[in-house]
Amino acid sequence: QVQLVESGGGLVQAGGSLRLSCVASGRTFSSRTVGWFRQAPGKEREFVAALIISWNGGRTTYADSVKDRFTISRDNAKNTVYLQMNSLKPEDTAVYYCAGTSTGFNSYRSYTQGRAYDYWGQGTQVTVSS
Repeated sequence: QVQLVESGGGLVQAGGSLRLSCVASGRTFSSRTVGWFRQAPGKEREFVAALIISWNGGRTTYADSVKDRFTISRDNAKNTVYLQMNSLKPEDTAVYYCAGTSTGFNSYRSYTQGRAYDYWGQGTQVTVSS
């Protein structure tokens, strides 16, 4: 029933920036973990970033390949999750998906796996030229 819609993808040159948005309908996701994944042609879906919610509050985690370049954030009032992508590289080219959860905190490591998420967007294409 919950729908997630990504936007903000496009074509950029290496070294450029993009900000992806993911808007949720039906839920605010104010107290649940959210994440971003990506899938390049011929490759399996891979983890990118997550904003993990536990009793200690929010904590972000990133794949090593995007650490220090990407930032995940959310605006609960707008039911929106963002992925700010800076210093983009050609290897960042992929379809990017946002994902949400319907249950409470499990473990930090679990949220790097797609199986931990219950809701998925349709994806938005990011292409980085060299």
